[in-house]
Amino acid sequence: MDLNYPLSQFDMIIRLFVSFLAGAIIGFERSSRRQIAGLRTHILICTGATLLMLLSIHLPQTYNPLRNSDPGRIAAQVVSGIGFLGAGAIIRLGNNVRGLTTAASLWFVAAVGLAVGAGMFIVAGIAEAIAIITLYFLSKVEKRIFPTGRFKMLEISYKDPNSNSNEAMEIIKESGMQIQTVDVNHGSKGKGTKLRLLVRIPDTTDISFVARSIKALGNVGKVEIKEKY
Repeated sequence: MDLNYPLSQFDMIIRLFVSFLAGAIIGFERSSRRQIAGLRTHILICTGATLLMLLSIHLPQTYNPLRNSDPGRIAAQVVSGIGFLGAGAIIRLGNNVRGLTTAASLWFVAAVGLAVGAGMFIVAGIAEAIAIITLYFLSKVEKRIFPTGRFKMLEISYKDPNSNSNEAMEIIKESGMQIQTVDVNHGSKGKGTKLRLLVRIPDTTDISFVARSIKALGNVGKVEIKEKY
């Protein structure tokens, strides 16, 4: 970039506004899927990255002793710094890890913000389009080819503290559910046992039928299926 033609305040405002829109588009898609990092987070990261890039460009243009400095030094810290936010979006769920796509979108939107701040509008626009295709359209294709499931907490309360849970386990496995974690809470003073299982439920599984089948075993007092994430 030619430092003889410094950015005007109007140019900076336009780039911040474009960055706001870019972050909002990706953030809206993440919010629609109830992800931990949504609309506001993506907007702030994208506009923040743009602001830092503008600062990296503005300082050498404004102060003569800095004319030979590297405009990318401040912006380069965004790439490493965004890793802390990305790590916060990753959740370990039993034997599975969730939130990797959202963490990647945070890193990606920061890169888009830097590109917008550098005035690379066409490149940033193409990257934004690629992100939407990947997050929205390819998600539908991926689910059709590789069916996923829902994670829920299944709680089974037994009347007898010495009840055998093998029959309930067989019903769960035959339904296609995948058990991630098992937690057994033995009641004190003759109270029943509560079995808590984190299960991955395929979209084709009839949850109500499974619950009724478990309840019909006779020694089961209550069956609850709760949302986990």
